[in-house]
Amino acid sequence: MSELRRFLEQLTAAPSAEALWDLHCSKMAEYGFDRIIYGFSHYMSETSMGDPEDFILLTNHDPSYMELFIGNGLYRDAPMVRWALHNVGACSWRFLWDEMARGALTEREKQIIAINQRHNVTAGYSISFKAITSRSKGAIALTAREGMTQAEADEIWAEHGSDIVLMNNVAHLKIVTLPHQSTGRSLTKRQREALEWVGDGKTTQDIAMLMGLTSATVEKHLRLARESLSVETTAQAVLKAAFQNQMFIVDGIQG
Repeated sequence: MSELRRFLEQLTAAPSAEALWDLHCSKMAEYGFDRIIYGFSHYMSETSMGDPEDFILLTNHDPSYMELFIGNGLYRDAPMVRWALHNVGACSWRFLWDEMARGALTEREKQIIAINQRHNVTAGYSISFKAITSRSKGAIALTAREGMTQAEADEIWAEHGSDIVLMNNVAHLKIVTLPHQSTGRSLTKRQREALEWVGDGKTTQDIAMLMGLTSATVEKHLRLARESLSVETTAQAVLKAAFQNQMFIVDGIQG
């Protein structure tokens, strides 16, 4: 069995997003890309990428860098994020210097590049994944280890790039099927069950009978589900729980 095939089988068998991420980060580090950010949003619009709290966000970057990049909103104006939003496939970060040379970067984008340089985020590749809906988008940024030049990263990509893209595509497709909680608050079994019945078109009275509860208790479970998911309506809760793969799951296999 080839090493690549063995790794892909391990990825697809990963029982949780955490297990998959640890495995994937270790593999990418073997190629020299030792810091990674994966992001996916179900809530894209023409003017926004959605609330960061609703992103699927996985990373092994230093928390101080992530606080700057995500917490302070630098990602909104980052040139490689802009590229990822409008393209599919892989792109060398040489793109940044080419854009700078032709005067295509804004002052804000230049500032973000300078901040990245101060955090040794200077060379690497971005992979933008094909959207699965009109409002979704996913991408991954592979940062080369400290001291590696973009020319060296490009040499690695020339030899192994097709395999790296394949591994990242499989990782992405697996991640979006695994249960996750963007806010860190998972639904209880009763909350999930109530939302599942709502998704099946049942009324509160129907759900009370099916679950052997009072209507007031069903309403309580739905209210707590809305609070856990940070939404205002039960319809929004059903949609968000479905996006997070928290509905119709088998107990004991949540990520």
